[in-house]
Amino acid sequence: MGCAISGSGVTPRTAESRHTEDEAPARLTPDHIQLIRESWKVIQEDIAKVGIIMFVRLFETHPECKDVFFLFRDVEDLERLRTSRELRAHGLRVMSFIEKSVARLDQLERLETLARELGKSHFRYNAPPKYYGYVAAEFICAVRPVLKDRWTSELEQAWKTLFQYVTALMTDGYLEEERRRRSHTLTSSKERPDKRNTAI
Repeated sequence: MGCAISGSGVTPRTAESRHTEDEAPARLTPDHIQLIRESWKVIQEDIAKVGIIMFVRLFETHPECKDVFFLFRDVEDLERLRTSRELRAHGLRVMSFIEKSVARLDQLERLETLARELGKSHFRYNAPPKYYGYVAAEFICAVRPVLKDRWTSELEQAWKTLFQYVTALMTDGYLEEERRRRSHTLTSSKERPDKRNTAI
């Protein structure tokens, strides 16, 4: 199962290290978009299989990620995960997000909205940004055998760039939701009077 992605560019970063002034966002070129779309036509034929492989590999290489998933938290048997209906359903949801991302490559504003909203929902699920790059790396490992001789270094770079772009937006959404919740919590606690001081 070894899929070494050295210098993958999809290595997860902490939220704090992401927003440096000199860091340029990932740029999707027309060539990237074309390569991604062409390869997606092949990938989507095995969409459920890729989703399962991606998450089984994720839990195998990064077992701490299972803590985010209530249903899989205590499952040690990876073979049982491979046949899990719940894992298949979650894998399909992630693959559906990737499919929507591919469909919006020429509508980046819509893609940005989609990715930010997904980041916000990941805050609610307590799935921090440090895991996003792990999923990206495992996706690449899962699709490589599906694409066989169609896989090239240019195609790999195209997918890495898409995941860098999307995960950066998801992280923005996650952090925005975190700030909103923190602000709401602070505001709520200020509005509640201190009962000790209200007695006459």
